[in-house]
Amino acid sequence: MKRMLSISVVLAIFLFAACTAQPEKRQKAPNFSLQTQNGKVIELSKLKGKVVLVNFWATWCPPCRAEIPDFIEVYNTYKSKGFEIIGIALDEEGWSKVAPYIEKVKMNYPVVLGSAKVVQQYGGIEGIPTTFIIDKNGYIADSQVGLLSKELLEKALKSLLE
Repeated sequence: MKRMLSISVVLAIFLFAACTAQPEKRQKAPNFSLQTQNGKVIELSKLKGKVVLVNFWATWCPPCRAEIPDFIEVYNTYKSKGFEIIGIALDEEGWSKVAPYIEKVKMNYPVVLGSAKVVQQYGGIEGIPTTFIIDKNGYIADSQVGLLSKELLEKALKSLLE
């Protein structure tokens, strides 16, 4: 409990700093280049100009599975307005677990397999789901450890997509 509280406090301070900092002082989202199961390369830097949700998740994670239906719905609503989602799966079994799950729940956004490098670039993800919302200029606008509600996501998107 004590560790969770300290992580929450640190996250709150980070979010406050990220939201109140001048654009040049905010943290640039680390670039990555990862492949989908079909071999398509997803490179974050090529999505500049869009608002991007980067979600670290796994098929065995109940909160991860709980937020995916909302992500699918929000993606359907906002994709045409410049919104993109990249799911970064952290399952150790790789595509043998992830691909059937994508099919089962009909995930409509790109999913890639994470690597130790990208996990470290994003601060050494300590819990999943962990989600980063990246603004049109490639800066981290918000982040969330734990389930991200549809309401909070849509609130963030409305201000970033204007």
